[in-house]
Amino acid sequence: MTFGQFLSILRARKWAALLVFVLVVATTVGVSLVLPKQYEAGSSVVIDVKPDPISAMNFPGMGLPSFMATQVDIMTSDRVALRVIRDLKLLDNPGLREQWQTEGEGKGTIEQWLIELLTKNLTIRPSQQSNVIQISYKSPDPRFAAGLANAFATAYIATTLELRVDPAKQFSSFFVAQSKDARAALEAAQARLSDYQREKGIIAADERMDVENARLAELSSQLVQMQAISSESGSRQLQAQGAQGDRMQEVLNNPVIGSLKADLSRSEARLQELNSKFGDNHPQVLEAKANINELRSRIDAETRKVTGGVSVTNTINKQREAQVKRELDAQRAKLLQMKAVRDQGQVLVREVENAQRAYDSVMARLNQTAMESQTNQSYASLLTSAQPPAEHASPKLVLNTALAVFLGALLAVGTALLLELNNRKVRAPDDVVAALGLPVLGVLPKPNAKRFVSGKTALQMQQRMIGLPAPQAPKGL
Repeated sequence: MTFGQFLSILRARKWAALLVFVLVVATTVGVSLVLPKQYEAGSSVVIDVKPDPISAMNFPGMGLPSFMATQVDIMTSDRVALRVIRDLKLLDNPGLREQWQTEGEGKGTIEQWLIELLTKNLTIRPSQQSNVIQISYKSPDPRFAAGLANAFATAYIATTLELRVDPAKQFSSFFVAQSKDARAALEAAQARLSDYQREKGIIAADERMDVENARLAELSSQLVQMQAISSESGSRQLQAQGAQGDRMQEVLNNPVIGSLKADLSRSEARLQELNSKFGDNHPQVLEAKANINELRSRIDAETRKVTGGVSVTNTINKQREAQVKRELDAQRAKLLQMKAVRDQGQVLVREVENAQRAYDSVMARLNQTAMESQTNQSYASLLTSAQPPAEHASPKLVLNTALAVFLGALLAVGTALLLELNNRKVRAPDDVVAALGLPVLGVLPKPNAKRFVSGKTALQMQQRMIGLPAPQAPKGL
């Protein structure tokens, strides 16, 4: 279809197209004028992402899109709507109850009906680049729209505070019970430790252990010394009991034995002198021999006394060594027992320390949850309050009229084309050529057309009738 054919169709169907256009525009304008005016009021809240002043912790989830989507869901939840109903005391309005009985037919509850009625005109728009959420409400009454927008903002802030405080109160009650159990466990552990220390007589375990360890070291040193002394005295006793007992230092250093040996030497010298003078059987010789034998007997007796003293000393050293060893064994057993007592006491001490840490941890969480349960500040704050709008938001007459003009024009053109397709007519000579594929022999003028035809126009019409090409103008003209 050429543009000329299109225009010819529009000229032919202009009244139908004009009728459709007028109907669309008139209907749109009429409906826009008849529809009740809707006023839209808006308030806004801002989400505070600063650290929590109680727990001093950041909440990184506040900056995520999911957090903002959660806030939108909270605003549109039944809990917030019920709080709005309760704050505005809509249940006490008899007109709303009559409307519920009429429109809702008494089905369900009035709370559910009011929730659906209020949330139907509520619009929540979260910002894409900030933490601000816009709350809009439409109503025929501008003051009612502003009141509902502010009521939803206030109810949302109160609900977020409840969602924060209520779990804290539950946790606080839980930690109160846990703190009592932790305190009882701490007192029981402390009582067991005190009873054990009282039973074992433990006052200062570390200091007593130091004293007992020093005593054990001292006894060990004494035992080593006594073993050395006993070993020496034992060897001296063996020497005394042997053939070389008279060569012992004690025997050699004994003054009595030394004096007797000196007397023995003098007696032996005198005996030799007497033997040389008188012979062996002389009474003086015999007396000298008797003196020598007596001196030797006395020397042997004194030697036996001295060596006997060495044996007694060895026996005493052995007894002292055995005593020190017994004391050392007893001290070692005592120290081992003390270590066992201390280890068991350390177990009780650790139980007390663990119970103390558990109690301190529970008390810290109890104090924190108690403070959180008493907080009166939400992370959401009212940014702007809704005011009754001066102009209605819908219907928008100018916008609706512009859309109606555009849509009416499209429908008018479509209607003209549709009518033409249903009843196709020849509007121009080109339609005959396109439909039949034959040249046009003649064109009858319209009844109201002018009868005068110029010569050039008549020549062109004749040539079109016989299918000849149009004449060209002479050169130079």
